[in-house]
Amino acid sequence: MKEGKIGVAILGLGTVGIGVVDILSKNRAMIFNRSGVDLEVKKVLVRNPNKKRDIDLSPEMYAKDLEEILQDQDIDIVVELIGGLEVAKEYIVKALEAKKAVVTANKAVLAHFGAELFDLARKNEVPLYYEASVGGGIPLITPLTESLVGNTITSVMGIINGTTNYILTKMTTEGRSFAEVLDEAQSLGYAEADPTADVDGLDAAHKLTVLVALAFDTHIQLSDLHCEGIRKIDTMDICFAKDLGYAIKLLAVGKKTELGIEARVHPTLIPLNHPLASVNNVFNAVFVESEEVGELMLYGRGAGRYPTASAVVGDIVSAARVLSGSKTLLPRKFVKGKAVPVTETAGSFYVRLMVEDRPGVLGEIANILGKNGVSVASVIQEGRAQDQVPLVFVTHEVNYGGLCQGLKTIGGLSCVKDVANVIRVERGK
Repeated sequence: MKEGKIGVAILGLGTVGIGVVDILSKNRAMIFNRSGVDLEVKKVLVRNPNKKRDIDLSPEMYAKDLEEILQDQDIDIVVELIGGLEVAKEYIVKALEAKKAVVTANKAVLAHFGAELFDLARKNEVPLYYEASVGGGIPLITPLTESLVGNTITSVMGIINGTTNYILTKMTTEGRSFAEVLDEAQSLGYAEADPTADVDGLDAAHKLTVLVALAFDTHIQLSDLHCEGIRKIDTMDICFAKDLGYAIKLLAVGKKTELGIEARVHPTLIPLNHPLASVNNVFNAVFVESEEVGELMLYGRGAGRYPTASAVVGDIVSAARVLSGSKTLLPRKFVKGKAVPVTETAGSFYVRLMVEDRPGVLGEIANILGKNGVSVASVIQEGRAQDQVPLVFVTHEVNYGGLCQGLKTIGGLSCVKDVANVIRVERGK
């Protein structure tokens, strides 16, 4: 049991790292009053101590290397905020092996190496906290690990990438193209110069592996997740979705079904009256369903210096409470599992085809769909006296593999110019 001050080392002094140091320094007395732990930032580790930053620290605060931190008996908690994969993993492993508590905001490390790191933390009987890895400042991990610990969770579904939500919001409200809004998001700093991780769904997939593990006590490999991004979303799809009573959002979905665990990231049509449909711009939200408590939604800013730093500080306090003996370390065990192949999942789907504007086209397509077990709930057919026009339909619940097979055949018809988009529909209740 640790008595007195709890020493903290920060690895990485970027946007979030500066926010963490600022909060711990300015609010030290308040944190002590509320939590009973006295936190002191002892060291920071950065690549270049001479770089100009938005915070002034004394030269002795900068550690020369990780070993200096690991050997310092006054440092109890190591906070990893450097990002990336291999180096971050190496530092976390070394800190855990040195029996230091670890706090990280690194969803990529957890997605790739989470099972290994949790086993190592359990072996060394030290805390490993990661609230800021999903949802920025939204408390998600703590409710799933503590508040809902007695609940059988059946699904987690959320908007957990602010960049894509901003893009889809602007496309919806202003009728602008994906490319145009992406450029704007990059100029505003909401999207990276290389936006691939965001717009192709990988960032959300990383976070989903964490949510699935917590919801279902099961680690799913990142490569096992079905992942689609938003590059194919057209303003035409957004308009048709609205006409049908839906909004389009990039959702991360984890569900427990009779076949097993579904884990997928993809654009989704959700009813306009669903709580997630009104989550706009850079905000995030996660919708949780359990057998005991029913439906919950957690909502807030998913990124930014102080929202994310707030979550990191919360984890630091939790780790400090464990070290001081005022909170019990609850080692979480996870089994390894696989997600249900997406072709075996069922659902309702929005399909937009570009077809010749002539009689009989809908009949040909409906015949092929019927042979593949696909029934249609609604159709929008617009004739524009052009070479090709949109034909949009929403299916009843169907097997995704059967739909794909039917669309493969349909794509070969001479009257079909393009299978332009296929988007899953979440009908709600």
